[in-house]
Amino acid sequence: MKRLQRFGKRNSNLASTPSDTLSARLNGYQSLLTTRWQALSARDQLALLLLSAFLLLFVGGYGGYSIHQAASKSKSNYQEQVADYFWLRAQAGNIDNNALNAANSTDGEVAMPPASSVSALLNNSGIVDAQVVAAGDAVQLSFTHPSQAVVSSALGKLQQQGWQFTQLSMQQDSVTKAIQVQATVSS
Repeated sequence: MKRLQRFGKRNSNLASTPSDTLSARLNGYQSLLTTRWQALSARDQLALLLLSAFLLLFVGGYGGYSIHQAASKSKSNYQEQVADYFWLRAQAGNIDNNALNAANSTDGEVAMPPASSVSALLNNSGIVDAQVVAAGDAVQLSFTHPSQAVVSSALGKLQQQGWQFTQLSMQQDSVTKAIQVQATVSS
């Protein structure tokens, strides 16, 4: 019988879960704080409330400021990386063409004729159906495109490749807003 009683006591001790003991502890701390708070004078209670509010505002304000600064720094880093990515992407055509020209000349093969080189550069820039004709050492080109950004990019790539404009004429159609370009370039 004693054995069953000890077994029953042990099982009743195991029946209390850790959450019950935790809530009992919290209730004990809460009652202790409540009695100590009530033991303070009204002036001390007011001072503690003001001090707690100031501390909460200071910690919250500084934390918010720190988070805002970190977010701003992260945003500027992201924008810088995006700008670098697009700059590298814009330069990729130049790098590949330079490597192609260097490989052709080092292997002893004949490099692309100037008119073909200009035509390929315009096609890579998004300008199709451009009329490109070799005229001695110069190359004459003519095309029409609706996007001013594409036209500017193509002309910029020609300059980056070492082509110099000896003649350039650009006109915009008033109805379709397409830009017509006629140019003569030489290397």
